[in-house]
Order: sequence, then C-alpha cells, then structure tokens
Amino acid sequence: MELFEGKVAVITGAASGIGRALAERCAQEGMRVVLADIEEPALAQTAVEMRIAGTDVLPVVTDVSKAEDVEALARQTLDAYGAVHLLCNNAGVGAGSTVWESTLNDWEWTMGVNLWGVIHGLRTFVPLMLDQDSEGYIVNTASIVGLIPNHYGAAYHATKHAIVALSEKLYYDMAQWGGRIGVSVLCPGWVRTGIMDSERNRPAELADELVETEMTPEVEAFVAAIRQECEDGMPPAELADHVFQAMRAGKFYILPHEEFLPLVQARADAIVQGQNPPPLS
Repeated sequence: MELFEGKVAVITGAASGIGRALAERCAQEGMRVVLADIEEPALAQTAVEMRIAGTDVLPVVTDVSKAEDVEALARQTLDAYGAVHLLCNNAGVGAGSTVWESTLNDWEWTMGVNLWGVIHGLRTFVPLMLDQDSEGYIVNTASIVGLIPNHYGAAYHATKHAIVALSEKLYYDMAQWGGRIGVSVLCPGWVRTGIMDSERNRPAELADELVETEMTPEVEAFVAAIRQECEDGMPPAELADHVFQAMRAGKFYILPHEEFLPLVQARADAIVQGQNPPPLS
C-alpha cells in the first residue's frame, strides 16, 4: 500500500503510546483517523489536540475485549466515513508473572485485550474491507517477545506469540482469497510507552486482591530495570515511521529493534535442530 491520503484509518489503543504515534503519522499522511481507546479522558484529549492540528478524527470509547464494542466501533466508522482502509489492532496491556503465579484475572484481562482484541478487530473489519474491493492494510501489534523464548509476564508472552501466528494465518488467508489487503505484524522491543502503568485501565471485575507484601530487593531492581528500559526505549514516532515504511514495501514482519535478532535466530535454530529452548542471555 503506497497511497494513504484521504483514506480512513482505525487505530485501537490510540490515546497514548504506539497507538497515538500511529494516529499522528496517519494524520501526516493526510488520512482521516478513528481513535479507539478505553481510556476516555486521554482519548478526548488526543482528539482535541489532533483536531487543533487540523486532522479529521473520530474518537470512539472502545473496550476491544468486547465484541459488541468493536462492532459498534465499525458502525460508527462507516457512519462517519463510509469505509475503512487501514486497521491497526494495537491495544495492549501487561499483567501477571509466571505461568502459575499469574492469577486467573491476570490471564483473562491480558488475553481479553491483547488477543481477543485482535480477533474481534479482524472478525469485524476484514469482511467490511473485503467488500469494499479496494486496497487496504492491516497491522497487528505483537512484540519481539512473540518471537523469542521468554518474557516475565506469562500471559503477555503467550498473547504476543498468538498474535504473530494469527497474523501469519491472516497473511496466507489473504493470499488464498485474493484480497487486496496487505498484512504486517509489528514486533517491537523497548518503546517509550506507558505499558508499565496499564493497570490503570484494568476493569474492576478483573481486579486482583492486593496483598500487602514487601518486594524483595531483587524484584524491586527487576521492575525498576524494566521501567528504565521503557523510558529509554525507541520514541513511538520513530516506530510509526518503521510501520509506514513496511506498509509501503509490503513487508510482513516489522522488527525495528535489530539487537534482538540474534535471540530470534537462536530460537529458530533450536527448533530446527531439535534442541531445547536456548538461554536468554
């Protein structure tokens, strides 16, 4: 996909981080932008600021874990603009720790947003985009941890691997059906976002009962290191540049952090050679 001017983009998780950067880049390309996010105040502020900058935007409060919310998002998009040309399934959260220590609520919340959010987006928007019989594009936000062996949060790790697999299946489906819709999966490393504070958007019904315990120095150091990596990470606007370069080139895997490629290669080699998962260092 090369021409974006005048077309319509739908972006989930658009009120902050990667989603907002994608929205702003869409605006630079002359697109009309549908901003979907569960965080209403941030969504409203983003819409105001983008309108001041001259962008035609439609903010829609959306819980992507709910099919009915995503269906309502599609209806409002078509009512306002009559078409969808670019879909960015980007909303994401992180919670939990090991496979067995993560609570059921951790699993349900993370799976609901990260994986079901993408599934709902594809089931709802792909038929609409196919019926248009025009050029389109879909970008699903996964993570580099969707391609490498491990991540501290088991649910986050599992959902990102699933998004990569789902995106690959979508790519082949489009080739088989002859659709004019390109597909990419975005697998970034460290990015300067607020994902470490995603608990702010956890619904009350999936809240965990907090137990007053003192973190060990090791855990405190680990959390501080992860937060620092995010703060020092790639600016979201730079990541958005990578996404648009990939779409113009029709590039499926978007891997903007080359320093992680040796880990990807080590995992692939272990699989092909029938070895156990490689060490993380």
